[in-house]
Amino acid sequence: MKKPKITIVGAGQVGATAAHLTALKELGDIILLDKAEGIAKGKALDLMHAAPVSGYHVNIIGTADYKETKDSDVVVITAGLPRKPGMSRDDLLAANIKIVKEVTQQITKYSPNAILVIVTNPLDVMVYVAQKISNFPHNHVLGMAGTLDAARFRAFLAMELNVPSRDIKSFVLGGHGDLMLPLIRHTEVKGKPIYELLPEQKIKELIERTQKGGAEIVKYLEIGSAFYAPASCVVEIVDSIVNDKKEILLASVYVDGKYNTKGVYIGVPAKIGKDGVEEVIELDLNKEEMEKFQKSVEHVKKTLEKVGGMIW
Repeated sequence: MKKPKITIVGAGQVGATAAHLTALKELGDIILLDKAEGIAKGKALDLMHAAPVSGYHVNIIGTADYKETKDSDVVVITAGLPRKPGMSRDDLLAANIKIVKEVTQQITKYSPNAILVIVTNPLDVMVYVAQKISNFPHNHVLGMAGTLDAARFRAFLAMELNVPSRDIKSFVLGGHGDLMLPLIRHTEVKGKPIYELLPEQKIKELIERTQKGGAEIVKYLEIGSAFYAPASCVVEIVDSIVNDKKEILLASVYVDGKYNTKGVYIGVPAKIGKDGVEEVIELDLNKEEMEKFQKSVEHVKKTLEKVGGMIW
């Protein structure tokens, strides 16, 4: 049986870690592509050297040649400039639009039926750019965001409560930025509402820490940004696609009618399978939650207003 072909564009920290995790799960053969060909080839070879010890049986190729990506089933785009201390995700806009545009043009030339998973920041805008450039169906282009945001919120709650993070269920909606919306009413620890376990002020502090979770890591690293958690989250999405798991995952997907929102990529729960985004799941939001969600939507739309001239 032919293995899925998974291309990861960008052999930096996120891309290389995603390649490693993809190999460990044996999700498919991997093309690790980077304009710095030596880095892609070196990391791919290193990963192949790890195979006898780790026990995975997949082929991993490093390259700078997009021809090697031909007929990919899934393409993960991590290429782009990382944040530096003091920068917001939006500060990366112009530079990363150029990168994502060029990558998408090349990918679509060789893999017209691929599903694109975008990781580059500012995330929701870059998903929009990739869809416009590729002209792929909306369900074949999505962004890794909400899965990461929810993972961070669950991690902070687990650290505070000293419980396994796997026991915590939560949803984080909205754009991948400071206006993301952790849903307290939909957050539970083994079925118990979080507001019964922590005081309101502490919950607010953890929400704020989640909203600034990426910036906190950037501040510590000084050079570079988070990569273990983003890579883990993107691989969860890839797994659901190639194995047609149809898992309900949080991602930046095209919302056109649900959540009182039309025509924008934004973070919501969605069913992810072999056809990409197979269904947008609409949660019941109260008035306050909806207002906060719409505020996040408006921020993404405002950023999109700057994008037109940069794409074309």
